[in-house]
Amino acid sequence: MAVKLFVDSKNTLGESPCWDTNRNVLYWVDIMEKQILQFNPMDATLHSFKVDQFVGCLSLTDRGRLILGLQQGIYFFNWESGLLEKVGDPESHLEENRFNDGKCDPAGRFWAGTTDTTGGISEKGALYSLDLPLHISKKIENVGTSNGLAWSPCNRFMYFIDTPTKQVVRYQYDVTTGHIKRPEVVIHFPEGAGFPDGMTIDEDGMLWIAHWGGNGISRWNPHNGKQLEFIAVPAVNVTSCAFGGPELNDLHITTARTRMTEEQLNEYPLAGGVFTLKTNIRGIENFVFKEE
Repeated sequence: MAVKLFVDSKNTLGESPCWDTNRNVLYWVDIMEKQILQFNPMDATLHSFKVDQFVGCLSLTDRGRLILGLQQGIYFFNWESGLLEKVGDPESHLEENRFNDGKCDPAGRFWAGTTDTTGGISEKGALYSLDLPLHISKKIENVGTSNGLAWSPCNRFMYFIDTPTKQVVRYQYDVTTGHIKRPEVVIHFPEGAGFPDGMTIDEDGMLWIAHWGGNGISRWNPHNGKQLEFIAVPAVNVTSCAFGGPELNDLHITTARTRMTEEQLNEYPLAGGVFTLKTNIRGIENFVFKEE
């Protein structure tokens, strides 16, 4: 399998790809440029919207809006009007923190985690969950850089990446209550592979993980901790991935140009773009936040 360039976006820090099956468009963010982006592959149109703070992640809602994790909390966003509506900020007392990765769970809750400007060394981050009636609860604390999230097809497990630990942790997950318990490390990232960043899951329950500083995407079996394959991506810092396309078998991959040397930028001129990988397996459709 080989990746192809999907959008030559040259993002400073592309993240949080999310396929909209109703509109057949891809959304993602550029954290450092404070941008929300939308690409329609049918007519190759790229649109962007700039906000006034770092934007870490996004997901869809059942009302056609986006839900965002920003520098200063969680917001709803209406793409047509450009209206931002603040939900809340559980870390208003931590000025150096911002929201990072996040997505919705099978029950329609929005999960999003935080990091700080030190790159997670201080472990002042956390993972939060938002449900109705717009209640934010802390799920995991003492997090360095909250990143990849995924839920197993059977809805029994949640997987979580705190990037500096170079591990994937599995939690027992109650889809009815959103309660998680009994954390267990199921994947250890090997030396020289970079750091685990964003993550998604396919219909077989295998995890696809982006390698920050590792030039690629890997597929893992979380039941035995073994890496099944590695696919090179023409960028040093690969940030996240999500399934999309008409058959949900196109893996969309975001990358970054930040923290690259001039030599690396010359070697990987497409870094910061969004890439796509045609796979022989389907992913799981993105869950949406249930506003009602």
